[in-house]
Amino acid sequence: MKVLLSIKPEFVKKIFSGEKKYEYRKVIFKKAVSKIVVYSTKPEAKLIGEFSIEDILCDTPEEIWKETKKESGISYSFFKSYFQNHDEGYAIKIGDIHLYSEPIDPKLIDHNFRPPQSFCYVDDDFGEQKIRSRLGVSSCIN
Repeated sequence: MKVLLSIKPEFVKKIFSGEKKYEYRKVIFKKAVSKIVVYSTKPEAKLIGEFSIEDILCDTPEEIWKETKKESGISYSFFKSYFQNHDEGYAIKIGDIHLYSEPIDPKLIDHNFRPPQSFCYVDDDFGEQKIRSRLGVSSCIN
């Protein structure tokens, strides 16, 4: 199963450049998830690509920071602020990444599309090829 995850554009860039190897979350999935489809929030507001989940760490924010800080792609002050008042947090270790050939506007697929506040489950076949086939656009992947 995959999830659609809303991520701020500055972090999306760091993920797909390889600078950010962990995505931090206060809440984690209840179902088994193998890949994440990335929705870059406004002003971009597009589906950008996908990455596989290599591992999910669960611990206190302090322990997660100790283990992931070198590849976090964020500052400690941002991390600390994000997990403020939380005794537990999650770090999703980013595996293989796949940047779509072009960002996809989800409103072209569903006019009522509303980005998830955090995440939503999507089918395993949800991805660039299925989306482009729905739009009648062939994929540009070689």
